[in-house]
Amino acid sequence: MIRLDNLGNIEKRVKRHVLGKIRSFFVSTLPGIERLCFDELLSLGLSMADAKLMKGGVEFRDRVHECYLANLKLRMANRILMRIETFQATNFRQLEKKLTGLPWELYLHKEAAYEINVTSRHSRLFHREAIADQFKKSVAERWSLANRYLEKKQDISRFPQQIFVRAFNDRFTVSIDSSGDLLHKRGLKIYGGKAPIRETIAAAILAEAGYHGGEPLLDPMCGTGTFSLEGAMIANHIPAGWYRDFAFMGWPCFKPSRWKHIRREAERSITRMNEPIIFASDKDQSICLKLEKVIRENNLSGTISVFRKDFFDLLPSEIKRLTKTERNGLVTINPPYGRRLGSKNNSEKMFVEICEKLKKDFKGWEIALIAPSRSLAKKVPFTVAAHDLFHGGLNLILLTGRIR
Repeated sequence: MIRLDNLGNIEKRVKRHVLGKIRSFFVSTLPGIERLCFDELLSLGLSMADAKLMKGGVEFRDRVHECYLANLKLRMANRILMRIETFQATNFRQLEKKLTGLPWELYLHKEAAYEINVTSRHSRLFHREAIADQFKKSVAERWSLANRYLEKKQDISRFPQQIFVRAFNDRFTVSIDSSGDLLHKRGLKIYGGKAPIRETIAAAILAEAGYHGGEPLLDPMCGTGTFSLEGAMIANHIPAGWYRDFAFMGWPCFKPSRWKHIRREAERSITRMNEPIIFASDKDQSICLKLEKVIRENNLSGTISVFRKDFFDLLPSEIKRLTKTERNGLVTINPPYGRRLGSKNNSEKMFVEICEKLKKDFKGWEIALIAPSRSLAKKVPFTVAAHDLFHGGLNLILLTGRIR
């Protein structure tokens, strides 16, 4: 049984056991971009001495406020988990005993909305709902015992929490999600499209293509404009999470003053362009109008120019005239395939036509082109590097290189 006198001084205990300690974090990514995310973490100046590159993400150890920074700035992460506890349990009696002393009050506000997400592999405890129920019971009991010390926060409903429980070989890892909505949700767009590419994947593609924001970017089949918007944020040095909130803002250890300081420091690097360097086009007028609205509302009109044009009618000279420069840049294309075109033959025919157009009119430009299959990648009439890309449950191929 937990002694009540060990539950008092919540604020002091949060400062000592959460804020005052080096914590372990796991940055979740899509398969194949772990190394890019690792390099991105390095660029933030975090303590990476104990960092580990793993399948599906990166582990690192640092202070809680560095988790704030990682959520704000990482472009290729899905979510960031903070480890709470690890232990061994082979039956429910052991599990209950291990959970008895877990100090939930340090991680969850009283009456916070939360979910328990359980995965179990190669473990004797495998019933996910029963495991989740045991965790919920432990949270309720802890709150009940600590009731007189806990203060209900009126604004925590804005920040629902998620607890992730992973059981593997009878070993449990308990984590709390610091991100909330998946990090590809930048807070810019409120509309979707047919199989749009995620912002995290777009960021990885731009990084793989060597895009840094200083050269022209052409997004000629823009759809919802993910490449264009992501490129504009890079070009203006706008952090990936600038326009959104995070789950850690509802944690008992959250320090608004520290968060404001982190944002102020980030804001110093933000620039706003006066001459567009990113060009988004699509043959669908309604898509162009929606994208223009997002651009206006987020003060990106000085960076992105949108116009209605079929890619096959587009010439580089039009882009160079708009940029008032002879520089070539990067073309990013996520061509229609699968359900967006309705048949494999149609998508293959479209892909070949796109490659022929690029070869004919865009010599000297860099390319980042998504191919639905390796067999199609072999039909590209110029030299490219192939990278595996996992998107929407499909194994795609990213092709990068200079068009010659």
